[in-house]
Amino acid sequence: MREFTPLDGALLVDKPEGWTSHDVVAKVRNHFRIPKVGHCGTLDPMATGLLILVFGQATRLSESLMATDKVYEGVMRLGESTDSHDADGELTGSMLVPPLTLEELNTTAKGFEGDQHQVPPMVSAVKIGGVPLHKLARKGQEVERQPRLVHIYSYKFHDYEEPFAYFEVACTKGTYIRVLAHDLGNLLGCGAHLTRLRRLSSGRFDVEEASTLETILKWNQAELEKHVIPYLKLKQPG
Repeated sequence: MREFTPLDGALLVDKPEGWTSHDVVAKVRNHFRIPKVGHCGTLDPMATGLLILVFGQATRLSESLMATDKVYEGVMRLGESTDSHDADGELTGSMLVPPLTLEELNTTAKGFEGDQHQVPPMVSAVKIGGVPLHKLARKGQEVERQPRLVHIYSYKFHDYEEPFAYFEVACTKGTYIRVLAHDLGNLLGCGAHLTRLRRLSSGRFDVEEASTLETILKWNQAELEKHVIPYLKLKQPG
């Protein structure tokens, strides 16, 4: 039987805004001197919420943990489009926002539910010929991207204060929420971009169970071990 240490497992982190997923991995790895650390599902720097880190032998489970469904909440700004489809990008267009009700927003969003093909944005980590798209975008290059099949279980708005619309999305892995915002804005005829995003859950794991990075970095090794979900528990079906 394979032997596991207390650090062969996963840690649930509530990622802070402004950090890349790689930044979080590097900080935790260096702080606790753990040789092998990975993460399960990239969050953009602007996004916050659930980021699953895997340590040691649990890194081999990253693909299966990444493949689970996700739930997000976010805010989009209508009337403005950006090249990255979020607030970190450059403004590419500005239009008047038509009079809209919450009901009209939800009717439009309902049309996105089910299977759909999404074209990854140029400002993304998707690789073409081994080169991340965002590197090509920085050089002013735009290349053809293959659409990806995703599934939207639900897409609902719960508040609207022009020009800001507040929503929640349940979807399969690999869904670009900023593309959903961009596409909805195009359908409404005024453009839109994502201004805030938070991952609430990934598979059976919830952000309510996660610890902030600030808190984690105050722990000693023993406290860290208490919060690591053991390898064998990760292998159990949800």
